[in-house]
Amino acid sequence: MRVRDYMTRDVIFANLRDGLHQTLTRMREHRIRHMPVLDDHDQLAGLVSDRDLRRPDFVDPDPNQTRPFILDNSVPLSEAMTPQVATISPDDNIESVLGHFIERHYGALPVVEGNKVIGILSTIDIMRAFRDHVRS
Repeated sequence: MRVRDYMTRDVIFANLRDGLHQTLTRMREHRIRHMPVLDDHDQLAGLVSDRDLRRPDFVDPDPNQTRPFILDNSVPLSEAMTPQVATISPDDNIESVLGHFIERHYGALPVVEGNKVIGILSTIDIMRAFRDHVRS
């Protein structure tokens, strides 16, 4: 089983300059939890999850002090996303990728061919692969 057989191909992207509220709204509209973030040259710049947007790490840098947070578009997505993102290839074996998901607690990984994001593989996609394996 290869990543290409189970990845989501119709990827919804965000841009580095998108606002936090704008991004979360788009994620809810498309019922997704992870979005690859592209720069102005359509290159992968990071990954954002709905969890990143609900309360970004920069809001409470000191665990002993909390401050109010309003999710609006005044803060660019680049402030809340994960900038250094692991990627996988469409030809990777699902079983080897599964190990990365488990060990590193990934919720999704962008699928990259050359310099282009061609898909995303989420835990739901991996569960579909497992279901198909069990059925056969």
